[in-house]
Amino acid sequence: MSSGERPAGDGAAVEFRVLGEVTVHAADRLVDIGYTQLQAVLAVLVFEANQTVPVDHLVDRVWGTRQLPRRPRAAVQHSVTLVRKALAANSDVTIAWRSAGYRLAVDPAAVDLHRFRQLVGDARGRTDDDTAATLFEQALQLWRGVPFSGLETPWFADLRVSLGVEWRAARLDLTDIQLRRGQHATLLAELAEQTGQHPLDERLAGQYLLALYRSGRQAQALEHYHRLRHLLAEELGTDPGLPLRELHQQIVTADPALAAPTPVVASAPQSRPVPRQLPAPPRVFAGRTTELAYLDTALNQHADMVISTLTGAGGIGKTSLALHWAHQHVHRFPDGQLFVDLHGFSPVDLPLAPAVAIRGFLDALGVDPAGIPPDPQAQVGLYRSLVADKRILIVLDNAADAAQIDSLLPGSPSCAVTVTSRRHLTGLAVRHGAHQLKLDALTDAEARQLLTNRLGADRLRAEPDAVDELLAHCAGFPLALAIVAARVHAAADQPLAVLAAELRDTARLDAFEDENDPAASLRAALSWSLRALTDEQVHMFGLLGIAPGPDIALPAAISLLGLSPKQAERALRGLHQASLIDRGPNGRYSMHDLIRAYATATASRELTENARDEALRRVMDFYTHTAHTAARLLDPHLAPLRLDPPAPGAHPHPLADLPTAKAWFDSEYANLLAAQHTATSHAWHHCVWDLAWTLTTFQYRRGHRHDWLAVWRAALAAAEHLSDPTPRIRAHRFVGRAYAELGRHEEAFGHLHRALALAEHHHQPTDQAHTHRQLSVAWERRGDDRRALDHSTRALALFRGLDLPVWEAVALNDVGWDAARLGDYDTARVHCQAALTLRHDHHDTEGEAETLDTLGYIDHHTGDHGQAIRHYQRALALYRSLGDTYEAAAILDNLGHPHVALGQHEQAGVAWREALELYRQTGRYAEAERVRRQLDVLDRHPDAR
Repeated sequence: MSSGERPAGDGAAVEFRVLGEVTVHAADRLVDIGYTQLQAVLAVLVFEANQTVPVDHLVDRVWGTRQLPRRPRAAVQHSVTLVRKALAANSDVTIAWRSAGYRLAVDPAAVDLHRFRQLVGDARGRTDDDTAATLFEQALQLWRGVPFSGLETPWFADLRVSLGVEWRAARLDLTDIQLRRGQHATLLAELAEQTGQHPLDERLAGQYLLALYRSGRQAQALEHYHRLRHLLAEELGTDPGLPLRELHQQIVTADPALAAPTPVVASAPQSRPVPRQLPAPPRVFAGRTTELAYLDTALNQHADMVISTLTGAGGIGKTSLALHWAHQHVHRFPDGQLFVDLHGFSPVDLPLAPAVAIRGFLDALGVDPAGIPPDPQAQVGLYRSLVADKRILIVLDNAADAAQIDSLLPGSPSCAVTVTSRRHLTGLAVRHGAHQLKLDALTDAEARQLLTNRLGADRLRAEPDAVDELLAHCAGFPLALAIVAARVHAAADQPLAVLAAELRDTARLDAFEDENDPAASLRAALSWSLRALTDEQVHMFGLLGIAPGPDIALPAAISLLGLSPKQAERALRGLHQASLIDRGPNGRYSMHDLIRAYATATASRELTENARDEALRRVMDFYTHTAHTAARLLDPHLAPLRLDPPAPGAHPHPLADLPTAKAWFDSEYANLLAAQHTATSHAWHHCVWDLAWTLTTFQYRRGHRHDWLAVWRAALAAAEHLSDPTPRIRAHRFVGRAYAELGRHEEAFGHLHRALALAEHHHQPTDQAHTHRQLSVAWERRGDDRRALDHSTRALALFRGLDLPVWEAVALNDVGWDAARLGDYDTARVHCQAALTLRHDHHDTEGEAETLDTLGYIDHHTGDHGQAIRHYQRALALYRSLGDTYEAAAILDNLGHPHVALGQHEQAGVAWREALELYRQTGRYAEAERVRRQLDVLDRHPDAR
């Protein structure tokens, strides 16, 4: 065998793959090259293997028309250094400096592109069709997708076009051989597809005409010729070339020379045939690099029989991945490949019996029917005897469960088995040590690449916004992407925006529906998974589809499903085993967007409206009551709500302490927002308002200002439907405060004055006091400290009259802060010291931190910078203990200034850099920019170095 014919992995320490994504494999393990720029540098060097590539060429090819780095040659040098480091363990590969460029020295057989070209060259030099066909097939199997995918400079784009020409030429050469060998019938479907993609290619058209004619479809061949002649005249203003015209004449006259060649009948075989049952690999494939590397590792690192299971939802691409990987490794299994569709989840009534699959394998292995024993166990024994000590790959597709697989497993360690199923085949892992691989949706980049491979980069570049919308609708689901691509091909004259609009205006799953072809229907594919579920599991599946939020934890699921903890856990485990829900490492359950849409449709179809509402009531009560407990742990001085008892079957989660409450809010925050939205859509007004109240402290401390405004605007709308005026007063107050925090001052004052007027009208002095306090904050945010002091003073008087010492302390601090802002530091210090005493006595941790912040401000502005630092540091420690990153950022910002005043520039820099990060995390970009400027000034200070 020549070096060009050497298969990947046989004796090669390293293998470069560029006919698809750019990857490097050493000892059949994936080597991490790094980010895209490094992959591009390596790709150029690999393409020019053993040739010196000038630095200027590298710059042009790697960066193209993009903005060049400030020092291009240095950037190339740095990139090459990193690539060398990634390849350092492989002595067979070197990157050396030669004159004015770099040269990658490597065996050309280690590069799939150069191996492809060598195989094609060898094939074209053979006179024996059988050998030439084998070489062409080996060459074409090296292609894993679009060459150099993900590298988007003009040079790579042009290179892809030229390599595409090479691929097509090799494919056409192989087709000529196959036609000479009488394989026209098996070529028809592929040729039909290829002519659709390349309608003006006369050589391809001639092959298609010949295949049609030899398949007894003379009329169709003539019709295709006339369409082509018309198209050539219309597009190019020319007639078909002489070879095609002569072929047409031969078809018209039924020239005997066109008759299919008589197959050469071989002499009686001396051994059993080698089975080649693998279906064709997917024509278009993208991504799954990690999964492919996992399968490679499993195959290469184990001496015993390797069993790999690919599990995931229907339409997630399990079979495509299995076949793509299998065809990449056929050279590893010279004794054949067996394949069977076990129909575990398909339109047929029952999964395929293992005995039927075994009989099919025996036929493929060349066993004379008369020699097959009648006993099923004896057939299994015969099957295992035939494959013993042979290198055979067995692909068991679409398995129903592990029990269907057991008798199909060979006993020979030289074999490998790949299984696909929608169920988690845990039994295979327990009994046979199977490697388990779960497939999730494609990443955004993988989904885009798959669509690019199907539709072409030009089509996608022409309508980027429509492409983004199509990808969003498909949500990384390979079947959905395939359906969209097929619809685009079917309406090639329509802009992508038309299809995007159609998907936008159609129910989520209806957009991927084809009543006449279940294989092209996402709804049908998912429905086959439900056939294997019990009625109770279908019920649970529907309820999970309507649950609020992106995921759900077991405590919430218990209330949603109305089951005991053990029953709920069993139901969730069953749906997880069926690949209908995912279980994250944190124990939370979620669904892919399209599966959730199907679950919601299932709930509407299978469950009564009453059953749906009762389930939602239970889970809403779970969230509301648990959030209320968590909010009271965050702020013990928060006024409690008078909640109705939870609905029967709802079990609020007990929370023991402050850390537990903070962790619960962090994990459930998105679900709580979704719960309020659900309550709004069902007009459950009390629930809408209660959830806003319970979220307030957490949102403030985490800096979720925009969410804070949204939940209180929803609460205000709900309060308009309640007879009690108090919720309406408080909703106006909190909406006003939220607007003030966001700098929308006119809207803030409008709501706050409305809250004050309502409180005065309904004689509610407590709400009047709170509203004056919020008006004080709003005026301070507006920059009018005199009006702020007026309102904080009125709030203090009202709180004192109501005998509310905690809120009196709040107002004392507010007066102190406003006085300090006006330069009256003595008045400010007296009020703040009184506030600090009250807050300490009443264990108001948040209040202590707030007052210490004010005292730090007073000390700094009166020249006592050391005391200011101590006050700020105590405040910072308290805010951190509360998990209040929003206020912690401001304290760190303040802390830097007295450090600077004392010449402690290093300490100031530490505080400001952390403040900068926290400001960015909480979306306070104006404050972040101000702190960045402070740091710039600090960096220029001579003492800062």
